[in-house]
Amino acid sequence: MQRSASRAAFIFLFIIASFNSALKADTSETQENEKQKIDLVPKIHGVMRARWEMDTKGGENRFQIRNARVNLSGKVAPIIDYYIQTDLCDRGTMKILDAWGRIAISQSLKFQAGQFRLPFGTDCFRGPGNYIFANRSFIGGTMNNVRGVGAKLSYSIALRPTSNLTIEGGAFNPTAIADHNVWVKEIAFAGKAIYTIDDFKLAAGGETLIPDSIRINSFGLSASWTHGGWTIEGEYVNKHYTNKAHKAAHGYNIFIDYGFPVKSAIFNRASVQARFDGMTAHSNGKRDKETKTLLTNNDARNRATVGGTLSYIYKSVRCDIRLNYEKYFYRHSAPNIPGIGDKICAEMVIKF
Repeated sequence: MQRSASRAAFIFLFIIASFNSALKADTSETQENEKQKIDLVPKIHGVMRARWEMDTKGGENRFQIRNARVNLSGKVAPIIDYYIQTDLCDRGTMKILDAWGRIAISQSLKFQAGQFRLPFGTDCFRGPGNYIFANRSFIGGTMNNVRGVGAKLSYSIALRPTSNLTIEGGAFNPTAIADHNVWVKEIAFAGKAIYTIDDFKLAAGGETLIPDSIRINSFGLSASWTHGGWTIEGEYVNKHYTNKAHKAAHGYNIFIDYGFPVKSAIFNRASVQARFDGMTAHSNGKRDKETKTLLTNNDARNRATVGGTLSYIYKSVRCDIRLNYEKYFYRHSAPNIPGIGDKICAEMVIKF
């Protein structure tokens, strides 16, 4: 208990010290920002994804509203902004995803508190309106799909006109975002650094969670290159379970996307994509109630995905018609469950 209290006190003092140093260094900058005109009218955006899927082995198929997200954002003062996002229909379920406020201590240093995605990973930070494939990678959708309630500091600095470094880290409740009332002795932490130079982006980070009584320590690396219509990206994540509670899990994802303008009666852009991703046996950190051992929630598997997208883009509005084929490779025989094997997915995405 004393160790937890000391850790919390250290974090609090670190934040206060950062506030003070940044405020002293950027007083003139803040005064200049206060002269900016603030528009208190909230900005409303959203994305809707409707899809059809077919299991090519068994022939089962289904329609889904995969997402119906709406977000509200705005600036209530020169240095204060906020963001609220909810998914009105995630496969038939409503979810409150994000609700946070942020203060710009200086132009480079910002403090954010509320509910949001933990600062760790790359593919997981793509929203439904920016997905390149119909289904997220195993890293983004299974191994590292974590939101939490907490606070973080982020620091960004331009090293030269074409390069930038961003460092962010924070502390969060270890419990699920659906429960904010639980008192805990352990805290979850996450942080990452992103270095951008010209068309290249490099990212590295770490995360430590304790969803049950077993702490999970993760680290990840990613590299991406974007130029013209080309995007090439690779990401790796390792998850280590303390006390050898479960074998370490590894996730990997590499994809290539090429987009180009087209002239037709409806669409004005097209793109083609290919991806290879996979993971070893994975546990979400929850124990079996009877045996008290960690469960393996996802079997080891690899997947190859190919697809194409036709888009209509008009100002801030975008409509994508996407078709993907996914081929799965299991180390053992695949469970006879619809949807976790080879499939075709077609979807329409409207973003505004």
